[in-house]
Amino acid sequence: MTPDELADRLEQAADRIGPAVERRIRHVGTLGVAEVRANASGRPGPNVITGAYRASWRADTRGIPYGAQCTIGSDAPQARRLEFGFYDMTDSLGRHYLQPPFPHVQPALPQIGATLRAQMRQALEEVFE
Repeated sequence: MTPDELADRLEQAADRIGPAVERRIRHVGTLGVAEVRANASGRPGPNVITGAYRASWRADTRGIPYGAQCTIGSDAPQARRLEFGFYDMTDSLGRHYLQPPFPHVQPALPQIGATLRAQMRQALEEVFE
């Protein structure tokens, strides 16, 4: 391959990498939310009472130059308390809590990371095929 051919190939890849990565990151976000929700479906994670907390988990994906970013999170006020616990503390309303943690996000991280690595490999294979 000549230097000019390589330059052309890399320029074509630069045009395709952003959309390919964004599709893959969107997929990782969807699977990540599913993993967190599954972990929030009973012990060792939090028990399900109404399902509203579990349903509050979302993935927000947006494109950035030559890629994408995804944030997985919940706007539920109990999210941090359920994940990390609330030890011998009093909240702003004066209620006293002694709640152990029920981790459901941290246990999902290894699977999300593995999925992310696999999806990025596939994006590169798609762009450089």
